[in-house]
Amino acid sequence: MYKSVLTFFLLIPSILYSQKINFEFDYAQFAYDSISNYVEFYYSFEQASLNYVDTDTTDYVSGILHLEVIDSLTSEKIIDKHWMVNNEIQDSSELNKSLIGTLGFVIKEGLYNITVTGIDANNTANSQTISEFTEVIPFIDTSIALSDIQLSSNIIPGSENTSSIFYKNTYEVTPLPAALCGENQPVLFYYVEIYNILFSQPDSELRYDELLVNSRGQLLSLNSKKINKSVDARVEVGKVNAYKFPTDTYTLIINLVDSLADYGVSSRKRFFVYNPSVVPSDTLQTTVTPVLSTMFGSMSIEELDDMFSKSKYIASEAEKDKYEALTTVDAKREFMYTFWKARDENPSDDKNQYFQDYLKRVYEANERFTAGKKEGWKTDKGRVYLIYGRPSEIDRYPNQIETKPYEIWRYESVEGGVVFIFGDITGFNDYQLLHSTKRGELRDESWQRRIMVQ
Repeated sequence: MYKSVLTFFLLIPSILYSQKINFEFDYAQFAYDSISNYVEFYYSFEQASLNYVDTDTTDYVSGILHLEVIDSLTSEKIIDKHWMVNNEIQDSSELNKSLIGTLGFVIKEGLYNITVTGIDANNTANSQTISEFTEVIPFIDTSIALSDIQLSSNIIPGSENTSSIFYKNTYEVTPLPAALCGENQPVLFYYVEIYNILFSQPDSELRYDELLVNSRGQLLSLNSKKINKSVDARVEVGKVNAYKFPTDTYTLIINLVDSLADYGVSSRKRFFVYNPSVVPSDTLQTTVTPVLSTMFGSMSIEELDDMFSKSKYIASEAEKDKYEALTTVDAKREFMYTFWKARDENPSDDKNQYFQDYLKRVYEANERFTAGKKEGWKTDKGRVYLIYGRPSEIDRYPNQIETKPYEIWRYESVEGGVVFIFGDITGFNDYQLLHSTKRGELRDESWQRRIMVQ
C-alpha cells in the first residue's frame, strides 16, 4: 500500500528568512497489519537557510537528515540512519522554496522515542533537532479505526502519477511538515484513512464529523456526513480555508461514530495560521467545551440514554440518580463526558482506553450472548463480561444428561481468583447467574439444584 522512499520535492514558498537552518518535521501512522503500523515521516529544509555553494560547474544546497527511532522499553535502536538531500540551483528564485520529502517504515506495536535532525551539509554546525514520543497501536483490529491526520499543502485526487513519492491510494498528497498556513498557504488540505468499517453492526450508521477549534476552545466549523459501509477501508480528504482565519493555533478533529454500537474513535491534528491582515472576531464563534470534540458532543438524548444504560453496571448509585435528574441534551452530554473522563486511566492522552475497551466489550457481548430478542449486554453473562472483562478460563457443560447446560467462568486476577456460574434454566440460551464467589455478587452454594433435570 505504501512505498519506503526518500527524496525531495521543490514546493512551498519559503516564509521566514534566517541564517539559522529552518528545518521542519512531522509524521503520521497508517494501517499495515495486526501487529504493526506504517509510519510516514515528513521533512522540509528551507533552502534559503542552507549554505549556498557556487562552483564553476554547478550551484547547489545540501542538507543531511538523521532519523533515530528507539524502543523506549528496551532501548533498542529500531532506526538509525542518515540521508543526504541535494538540490541543484538553476535560478536564485529557487532558494525561496523548500526541499520537502517523505520516508516510511513498518514499525511494530510499542512505545518509541523519535529524534530527527536536519543539518546543513556545508556547515554541519548549523543544525536543528526535533524530538517526539509516540505510541504505535495497530489499526487493524476488530473495531472501526482512524489513522493519524496527514496535513498537506496540496492533494490531487485520481492521480495517475504512481511514480511520485507522494502517491497513495489514487491520491497525490504533498506533505506540509511545518503545519503552517495562511498568507502563503491559503488552503490547508488533509488526508485520513478509515479501517475495519465492515466490523460495525449491519444495521448501524457510521457518522463522520469534522470539527475545527481555535486555541481558546471556540468552534469555527462542524461538518457531518454518513459513511458508506460497502467497503472495509476508505480514504477521506478535506480542506480548511485558512485564509479566512486570524493568526492563531488551531486543532482539526475528526470523529467517527458507530451509532448502534455506541462506539467512536477520534483523530486530531494541530496546525498554525499566520494571517496578520485578518482581524480576530468572536461574534460568530461558539465556545467549545471538551465534550464537543468527543463522540458525546453530537449524540441525541436517545443515544445518550442508551449509552448510560450500558454504563450503569459501573456507575455508582449517586451517578445513576444524578443522570436520571438531568433533562437537557447538553447536561447529559456533559455528564457522560465527565463520567468516562473520571475513569480514564491515562488522562494525558486523548484516547481514554478504558472507555474504548468497555465499548468494545459491549459489541462483543452483543455478538456472543444475545438470547432471542434480548441484547447480549443485557444478559447476566453480558453484565459480568462488561464489568470484569474476558474470563481467564471457561468450563462449558452444554450436553450433560442430568443437568441443564451451564458454564463456569474463572477470573484469576479478581480478588485472588473468583468464579461465576451460569445456567441455561429456561432452555432459550439465556444463561442466568447462579452463583459467584466474588464479593457483592449472587452467592448460592446449592446452585446445582437449579440446573438438575426433573
